[in-house]
Amino acid sequence: MSRNHQLARLQLAIMQVLWDRGEATVAEVRDALEDDRPLAYTTVATMLTKMERNGQVAHRTEGRVHVYRPALHRERVSQSMVADLAGRLFDGNVTEMVSHLLDGCDVSTEELARLKTLIRQKEREVKDDD
Repeated sequence: MSRNHQLARLQLAIMQVLWDRGEATVAEVRDALEDDRPLAYTTVATMLTKMERNGQVAHRTEGRVHVYRPALHRERVSQSMVADLAGRLFDGNVTEMVSHLLDGCDVSTEELARLKTLIRQKEREVKDDD
């Protein structure tokens, strides 16, 4: 991955709204976050401005209102943040990280089957690269 995309808690919450909706105004983002955390309009507007400066979001203007959209893909951010977590918390040991996830969460039979499928796919990719 060429770029490390780390987001703070509020930034991630804002990105989740934008990823889910595709685009939103400051008021719409604020309203979407209202149940989780009441925020001032100016707080959300300031954060979106900072995020735009950092290349995380972009906007178009509709009348006097900015309509924001994500400039980062959800998958890239997820991969980057998980890789960072694995590196910092588990010293890059993926097996240890997955073991902690399996021990710390309720995992259904369907989820285990999906994990096995993903492991087999990864094994094939690694073999093909050798």
